[in-house]
Amino acid sequence: MADENDDINGNRQGRIPTVIADEVHIVYRVNGGGGGKGSATAALSRILRRGKGEARGVRKVHAVRGVSFTAYRGEAIGLIGTNGSGKSTLLRAIAGLLPTESGKVYTDGQPSLLGVNAALMNDLTGERNVILGGLAMGMTREQIKDRYQGIVDFSGINEKGDFITLPMRTYSSGMAARLRFSIAAAKDHDVLMIDEALATGDRKFQIRSEQRIRELRKEAGTVFLVSHSNKSIRDTCDRVLWLEKGELLMDGPTDEVIKAYEKETGK
Repeated sequence: MADENDDINGNRQGRIPTVIADEVHIVYRVNGGGGGKGSATAALSRILRRGKGEARGVRKVHAVRGVSFTAYRGEAIGLIGTNGSGKSTLLRAIAGLLPTESGKVYTDGQPSLLGVNAALMNDLTGERNVILGGLAMGMTREQIKDRYQGIVDFSGINEKGDFITLPMRTYSSGMAARLRFSIAAAKDHDVLMIDEALATGDRKFQIRSEQRIRELRKEAGTVFLVSHSNKSIRDTCDRVLWLEKGELLMDGPTDEVIKAYEKETGK
């Protein structure tokens, strides 16, 4: 049901939209052929058949199906749904990392996607990754220098030793995820998308992260959070999108959507 402050186009009057998804469809094309002997020959055959229709053995996976919504500055939006529902795929499309099959994604400002699987340079130290990560996000060296200690302290990875000076390959997955979130959270974002990053830390780190998300919202940014923790969504987000099998089932206030989700799934 539309908000009473929405105009006829669904825009919330007086609020600035940051992301508009307009009937977004995303389709993966998966090679159905297996590996083993002859796989290179088969691949060459498929390349040669390009332009003659869809190659044999290519399977289409319709990951996102006609999703539409508008996000506004100052919102924190949770994405929920069972595994394979299209949450991470949708974030990647918003970030510009995946093309849409049809429909459009419009963004105001630069979207930044933070995921626990984002590549880190394992042979470099945590310290070097902080510098390179900051530069990649557009911070100056002076800004990185000013914020460096805060990033390390926020991550908590030095609480049991001087891990920041060790190569990233020596880190646990949780330590790497905490440092990655800390680097991203050191910068104000127009649109920040977080994919399961808060699930990897202890409760103390989660509380710090949730507080930082609230600060990012106050600084006029928009935050998207994918999490299997309904508590993290409740503590952090004021709005929730519920996806299942690529379709948007519900978009509304956090408590309302999560209650419906828990009733339906028992989770």
